[in-house]
Amino acid sequence: MATAPSPEVSADQHVLTAVSGSIGSIRLNRPRALNAITTEMVAAIDSSLRAWATEPLTAVVVSSSSEKAFCAGGDIRAVQENSLAGNYAANERFFATEYSLNLHMAGYQTPLVALIDGICMGGGLGLSVHGGFRVVSEKASLAMPETTIGFFPDIGASYFLSRLPGGLGAYIGLTGYRLDAADALYTGLATHFVPSADINAVPQFLAESPRVPIDESLRRMAPHALLEDSYLATHRQGIDWCFMAPTVEELLRRLRTHDSAWAFETAEILETKSLQSLQVTSALLAWGRQHDLRRCLETELDVALRVTRTADFIEGVRAALVDKDRTPRWSRSQFAGFDAFGKSQWADPA
Repeated sequence: MATAPSPEVSADQHVLTAVSGSIGSIRLNRPRALNAITTEMVAAIDSSLRAWATEPLTAVVVSSSSEKAFCAGGDIRAVQENSLAGNYAANERFFATEYSLNLHMAGYQTPLVALIDGICMGGGLGLSVHGGFRVVSEKASLAMPETTIGFFPDIGASYFLSRLPGGLGAYIGLTGYRLDAADALYTGLATHFVPSADINAVPQFLAESPRVPIDESLRRMAPHALLEDSYLATHRQGIDWCFMAPTVEELLRRLRTHDSAWAFETAEILETKSLQSLQVTSALLAWGRQHDLRRCLETELDVALRVTRTADFIEGVRAALVDKDRTPRWSRSQFAGFDAFGKSQWADPA
């Protein structure tokens, strides 16, 4: 029986775990890196979930010790360093371990509650969106910004973004748009709003009412609706028309002929991205719409191991995270689509 608090791991560790009463707690604790996750962190989270699988827990709460971020994503700079060193096996371990955790979380029998009180990008969404409850505060900022660094939205994004209504998933995945709390609730990437001042009280609140449904408990913590308007809702008509285009080329054509400031600005944003990343992302969303999460993650793993060897990935990470000059010099796209089995096809570099 999990009735008494179990000790957390030592304070120098990057994942702190505990059980208090009927609530399991997983706390990301790498604040200087905005909780960018490593292979070891992913493995630690997965290990705790497996250890608690047979415990009579009401919920497992995933939170952060950082005041700025829930999780800024995977440690993508380490992935780039592995690629430069030819250590592709390390990259495969990272992505395979991370995607396995994503799948495990999606099928976990105990309800998962993520507390997003700050930045949540890439792999951070992988630690939250696959659970049943995603709680955001007014400080929340969600994004899949991978096309900026020559990568693509992964961690199951080909599954969950492709299932958002209209063109919302493509818009979020291709542009890297940052969703605030209102946007997150509008799209369904978040399920509940709790003010930042109260969000750390969620575990105790859930523990004190173990027989109350989690949805009801979370709604009780924020009886008043978030009053902000969603940017995505405001521009939904244009997003649907442009981002439901079947190809990147047609998408850009629609944006250029839409005759609005929003479309002009969006086209300019896309033109700063890696064309290879845009093509990969668009094709993955089309693939993901037809397959379950397991198949999506298998295909994403294949693509990740190929993309991280390309010039655009090396250059994108250099410009964004290493030299930080924000002026990537993109190469010609090597992506040539998928075969009937979901295997990515690649042209030789020009």
